[in-house]
Amino acid sequence: MRGVVYRSTGSWYTVKDPAGKFHQARIKGIFKMDGITSTNPLAVGDAVEIEEENETGDTGIITAIHPRHNYISRQSPRHKHQHHIIAANIDQSLLFATLKEPRTSQGFIDRFLVAGEMYHVPSVIVFNKSDLYKKKELEKFEAWKAMYEKIGYQLMMISVMENQGVEELKSLLKDKCSLVSGHSGVGKSSFINLIIPEMLLKTREVSGWSGKGLHTTTFAEMFDLPFGGTLIDTPGLREFGLVDLEKQELSHYFPEMRKLINDCRFNNCEHINEPGCAIKEAVEQGRIHEDRYISYCNIHASLEQKGY
Repeated sequence: MRGVVYRSTGSWYTVKDPAGKFHQARIKGIFKMDGITSTNPLAVGDAVEIEEENETGDTGIITAIHPRHNYISRQSPRHKHQHHIIAANIDQSLLFATLKEPRTSQGFIDRFLVAGEMYHVPSVIVFNKSDLYKKKELEKFEAWKAMYEKIGYQLMMISVMENQGVEELKSLLKDKCSLVSGHSGVGKSSFINLIIPEMLLKTREVSGWSGKGLHTTTFAEMFDLPFGGTLIDTPGLREFGLVDLEKQELSHYFPEMRKLINDCRFNNCEHINEPGCAIKEAVEQGRIHEDRYISYCNIHASLEQKGY
């Protein structure tokens, strides 16, 4: 029987079958070692085959995983050289960000966008808590909106607290499988509570002394949207560690750089100190935003020469 993984707790998986029934399932022992290199062999969104264990069908064994059409992963928090699959078979990825309480850095945003490019998952950046923004934050949003939209990314500004911009965002989610990520405290759970009231996910305030959000979601979990589509909620991310990425490949995942790569003098140009670099020339001419190039340099410096 085919099903879709809706929740993963590490050893048990909640799988929904075509009839809408949920089963608690485990992986067949040998399956864990069958060519799986990530820290989690299965992820939310995976299509699997399950065999029922008892007459009620409440529990089962996962016997196979169907090919993924995409997935997105990050560096495992516990194993630097391994990757952890966040979700599979998704149509788009929403990064919830905030310009205040807590503030999301451009470096975090750009790492997230690189991951989306690596795994062929379209990314949308959603700035929540607009009700808190003053002139400084609004000017910052407009500057980032101009920078990111120029290179093909969509930015939205909403206030979950005041229900502003939420309908527009819901229309973006309709009939799609959407991954929602971001730092703890940016309002992901509050947003889900607003659009799926029966969920009543736990929400907690931002920590006053650190300005950082407090974790409320422990495991990735998929929810059916009442207006069509599904949404995958993920634990709050403090960092977004890229994995399986080499220095020489990084510029391929910056859309504004990708189209100029072949114009560099050297085929193996890393766009840092090399002469005849088309990327650096474009930065000097204002065709590539300087802040994006700084992000590129920072990510480049954090990567090991032969991958993570």
